[in-house]
Amino acid sequence: MIGFDYSMATAGVPASTIEEFGGRAEACNRMLEEGTGAGADFLGWVTLPGAVTQAQLQAMEEAADRLRAVAEVIVVVGIGGSYLGARAVLEALGDPFALLRRERSGPDVVFAGQNVSEDYLYALLVALEGRSVGVIAVSKSGTTTEPAIAFRILRGELERRYGKAGARERIVAVTDGCRGVLRELADREGYATFVIPDDVGGRYSVLTPVGLLPLAAAGVDIRALVAGARDMEAATASGVSFANNPAVRYAAARNALYGAGYKVEILGSYEPSLHYMGEWWKQLFGESEGKEGRGIFPASVTLTADLHSMGQYIQEGERMLFETIVSVDRPRYELRVAEAGDEDGLGYLAGRRLSEVNRMAEAGVALAHCDGGVPNLRVSIDRIDAYCIGELIYFFERACGISGYLLGVNPFDQPGVEAYKRNVFALLDKPGYEEEGRRLRERLRGL
Repeated sequence: MIGFDYSMATAGVPASTIEEFGGRAEACNRMLEEGTGAGADFLGWVTLPGAVTQAQLQAMEEAADRLRAVAEVIVVVGIGGSYLGARAVLEALGDPFALLRRERSGPDVVFAGQNVSEDYLYALLVALEGRSVGVIAVSKSGTTTEPAIAFRILRGELERRYGKAGARERIVAVTDGCRGVLRELADREGYATFVIPDDVGGRYSVLTPVGLLPLAAAGVDIRALVAGARDMEAATASGVSFANNPAVRYAAARNALYGAGYKVEILGSYEPSLHYMGEWWKQLFGESEGKEGRGIFPASVTLTADLHSMGQYIQEGERMLFETIVSVDRPRYELRVAEAGDEDGLGYLAGRRLSEVNRMAEAGVALAHCDGGVPNLRVSIDRIDAYCIGELIYFFERACGISGYLLGVNPFDQPGVEAYKRNVFALLDKPGYEEEGRRLRERLRGL
């Protein structure tokens, strides 16, 4: 199971203070289970791992197999929680050098709709030439600008290539159960569909078809992923004591640090395959906590690489940050430092496993940062596989809900994201926004 250790955070805040927050964190955990806190309409994710049925998993696997049978490339269209979770798991479990391999066991899974870059979408279309394509469109409403534009372009490309009937067999929509533009389009065109539960927000949706279907299409063992999350659901339940509940302990520690003036949390890992887990984590915590003038600012680094870019600031910059390190106990493979001469000064490492070098780097950096006034929290997982990543996902989700309640905010809404959307609609002259668009353009001219 996941381990959590805050012993290297006590330079920033005493253990007794973390334990005091622990009682409040346990109360917030009960609020999640009982549905007595703010945003209770969006708590479906809390019991989701235990509620996923074998029939649901089988339906997603069968739909994924149908896409895999007709497509060399599957494009997942989505933004934010509609793509970050799937991409994080895929990057964690994938082969970073797959492009160098000539033989592939299944289709390539790529992503679109997370931006409106003309260059990005054009390059994607060029790369798809001569290859058979399938699309998984993920959107609750179907009207979010970035994925809606990408899906419009990709749907047109599939219909041009295969005709409407052929495109129908290559498109799957993951959307609302009964309303929205994408739902209406899917029903009209006859696309296969999966439902985003009404009570699960986007950033908590990776264990729904939003994440599971694309991952199944990529060949990920989604049953193992859900099993890991299911076991973590039990391990973080409100009946589990503070001493044994990693999600409660993490939420208590980070909020105790926040109360002591540490306003920035850096999530890091010494495994580059977890880079996108950091991106997913940033949305999860940033969108859940950053409101009403409150919230810990989430940042991420990939180590040891970022020690050569951010290490100086972390070590000696302003003392308003703390680190959370995701540590992996066991590597998937074995590789040792080559036996050779000592011209490079590395003879003392000859024959030793790289994982040992990596662990010592992790320990040495933690000690240095702690001595430099940067509290360190440590989250440990056994290894990087589908089961352990499922554990990690649910651990962070549970801790995030608890932490948001500790902060006194609703962790399940995001009112602030509407402000920029209104401005973009106005500047693009969306019907109904023309007058606001004229006002904004006049304002821009005056800057």
